[in-house]
Amino acid sequence: MARCTAPVNGHRTASGAAACPACSSRSRYGSYSYSPSYYPTSYSSSGSIGGGRSSIGGSSSSGRPRWSRAGSSVAYTSAEVRALTPIRESIERRVSVPELRDVFLCHAWDDRRGAAKELHDLLESCGVSVWFSEKDVALGTPLLREIDKGLAKSRVGIVLVTPALLRRLPQEGIADKELSALLARDLLVPIVHDTTYEALREVSPLLGSRSGLDTKEDTMANVAAKLAELVAP
Repeated sequence: MARCTAPVNGHRTASGAAACPACSSRSRYGSYSYSPSYYPTSYSSSGSIGGGRSSIGGSSSSGRPRWSRAGSSVAYTSAEVRALTPIRESIERRVSVPELRDVFLCHAWDDRRGAAKELHDLLESCGVSVWFSEKDVALGTPLLREIDKGLAKSRVGIVLVTPALLRRLPQEGIADKELSALLARDLLVPIVHDTTYEALREVSPLLGSRSGLDTKEDTMANVAAKLAELVAP
């Protein structure tokens, strides 16, 4: 009895079925259907290898990153996991350094009582220690020196990218100096809020090349929750 060659050669075309000694007679008299057992076991019908969801555009859910807490309800996209994984690895290498703040919050001066304050409060409600100029720079102290110390004593930097920040960066003020230091450390998560990555790339191609989080795709509260999991010991 002729044996089917599909497990070795596959029958993904009509000509392949016709060449098989066991299946050639079937292929002459009707359409040939492929057996699911001949596909790779990790291929899913959604179009991805490994059984995960298709991630066209990086927007689909990808499961939980390894640092996410058990029982967490926070959902991540595959693009977010890819962007945050090297940051998490850098944080883990610095975990033994004492007296570090979890996060340095870089923001535009105009956002200090708006979006930056909102993000700061949400992070602290999640148990994250935040260096925030509004509370950490005392009156009469040299601002740049305090910022320099804050950068040195923080595990990771986040940049709140807003229309106000995009207006400020070309002026090469305080926010620009903070951003330059954070970019040099390669420990930086952009948080895009009320603007787009396209607008950011027009002002700062280097920062715009970094993947991060976007409040257009998520709430500010969920962004804070993701950052809290990212920096958790």
